[in-house]
Order: sequence, then structure tokens, then C-alpha cells
Amino acid sequence: MPEVDIRLDRVTKAFGDTIAVDDLSLDIEEGEFFSMLGPSGCGKTTTLRMIGGFDDPTRGTIFLGGRDVTDLPPYRRDVNTVFQSYALFPHFNVFENVAFGLRRRKVDRSEIERRVKESLELVDLVGFDRRKPGQMSGGQQQRVALARALVNRPKVLLLDEPLGALDLKLRKQMQLELKRIQEEVGITFIYVTHDQEEAMTMSNRLAVMRHGKAEQIGPPEDVYENPQTEFVASFLGASNLLDGELKEQRNGTSTVLLTGGDAVNLPSERAPFGSGASVKVGVRPEKITIEPDNGRPVGSGLNSVSGLLRMSTYIGVSHQYKVEGPGGATLTVWVQNLGAIPAPHPGERVRLSWQPEHTFAVLPQEDLELEEEEES
Repeated sequence: MPEVDIRLDRVTKAFGDTIAVDDLSLDIEEGEFFSMLGPSGCGKTTTLRMIGGFDDPTRGTIFLGGRDVTDLPPYRRDVNTVFQSYALFPHFNVFENVAFGLRRRKVDRSEIERRVKESLELVDLVGFDRRKPGQMSGGQQQRVALARALVNRPKVLLLDEPLGALDLKLRKQMQLELKRIQEEVGITFIYVTHDQEEAMTMSNRLAVMRHGKAEQIGPPEDVYENPQTEFVASFLGASNLLDGELKEQRNGTSTVLLTGGDAVNLPSERAPFGSGASVKVGVRPEKITIEPDNGRPVGSGLNSVSGLLRMSTYIGVSHQYKVEGPGGATLTVWVQNLGAIPAPHPGERVRLSWQPEHTFAVLPQEDLELEEEEES
């Protein structure tokens, strides 16, 4: 079993009357790529800053490698931080930027040259050592910032939305590069982002945060396929959520009666609530099959609802559909563009079907509905 590298024990951070982080307990394993994911104001950056020593917790304890570092300043914690702004010295060249921390610590000159060379090789910037930051692209500058952090050989690297200033294509490229670098150096990365794809692409585990708490923690695939709350289902990827009532549980299968009269089945372990509970039944857009509603029965054992196709969008690799379903709910369907069957057209009646094991159920979150009303 990997050792715990970072432990937060009931950590709270208050700014006046505002609770930014609320009684958060969290274990991050040694050598793990761990992401904290959530919308603006959820507490993820404040949590990162407390781990780094930039903010003091109001209550609770922070451990690094089993040592209580709650009251230690940043320079006495074996961590380094990479920010979105890069924070490079514009008048220094790449070598001088990367070597800055080593020179401050009076590391031997030959050792500095060796370690800077290794760090630039790691981030694929061989031959760039004499360039100034202003002569480099945003992606290259971010690599310099990463090399400067790694050259100090920290136990933990903190990354605060480091790809936020890059364009989409470069962000996707850097996601793979960061994961490669983390696996190569083997140290713990703690990554903060609001971008779901970033978190799922790079992380061994992630925490979906809201209102200063971690709503769900786990490997990306598990959190995506088995969301435990309505917020997680809605925030991590796209979900179709339909209102219903849990009717019965028999032989490992639960049945939910949807608003509008349709019934859907799902494994009972994915609906751990009592009969009569009001729930939201979910299915991801890519799990659904769409076909014309010609009155013929769907495959045996499938969940199925009918609806009116309202919108069809072609985006190259897939078709995306918006369907008015039971109770007037809008369902989203993604179909890979295999060119095998003609795409349905808006205005047509369609039948949507999916496997019961791809269905999940969560309890409605009333405060989430209030937030959506305020935003609209």
C-alpha cells in the first residue's frame, strides 16, 4: 500500500463570515496525481494554498509525510508551486529562471548546471536555456515554470490551474505532457482545475468539490460512472437526469417510475434508497441509442423512453441530439459518427434506449436547484 503523503484532518478556512473550506478531511497518497475539481468558489485553490503554507487554516491539521506542518511557513515545507501566471523573471534567461532557487540555496555551480540540464530535458526544452521568457510561447513558458519547480526536487508539487492561459490545442497537449512528467519523476502532484477533462485525463484520483467540501473522491472512471450526488453527476461530464420515484427492489434490480409514466430499471446497488424515495435517474449521453420511434419493441431488458427530436448538431466525430422526453425533460444523446445509419431529423419521434447497468440514481439536491434559478 502506498504511504499517505498529504493528510488534511478536519481542515476549515474562514474569511470573516465566509467559510471557504468546511471541515475537509483528505488523504493523498505518495506518488499520486491528485486533482481537486470544482466551480469557482468551491474551495479548491484555498485548500491548495493551505497545503503550500500560503494560507493558515482556521481549524484543523495538515500533515506532510506524516509530519505536522500546519504552522510551518512555505519555505519549511518540502513543496513547490506552479501557478497559472508562470511567475517567470522576464530579465532572466531560461537557465537563470530554472536555477534561481538553487542559487538562493547556494548549491554548488556544477550541481546547478547538471540539475538544470536534467530539468530542461524532462520538460523537452533542450536548447532553450539562453532564451528570455518574452521570446517563448505560452506553452514553453509553462514548461520553464514546471522545470523551475521540479529542479528543487520537492516531495510534493502543487499546480494551481497552470494550463488556464493556454489555448485549447496546447492545453490538451500539455495535459499529456504533465502526466508523462509526473510518472517519470514519481512525486506527488496536487492539481487544481475547473476543467473536467483535464482532471479526468491526468488524475489517478480526483475530488469533486462544492461549498468547501469534497462531494466525492475516487478514480476518474469510478466518479464518472457512479456519481453519488446530483451535483457530481451534473458537473463531471454531461448527464441526463430524470425525476422519478423508487418503486420496488427485487432480485438485485430496482425500478423507478419516471414523471410521465415510463419505468426504468437499474442495479439496486446504484439506487441505495428506500422504496418511495424521490430520486433523479441518470444516464450519460454516450450510453444512449437513438432510433426512429416506429412502434416496434426495443431489445429485451433495455430501458427505453420516447420523445421528440428538437435539435441535431453535427460536430465531425459525433452527432449530438436534444430530445424532449418524459415530463418535458430535455435529454442529450451523443452518437459516434460511424456513417452506418442515417441521422434522424428534428421534428421526428424517436426512441431512446440504454442498458440498465448504465443507469444510476441520486437524491435531488434542493440547494442545487436554487443555485440554478439564481444563475438564470
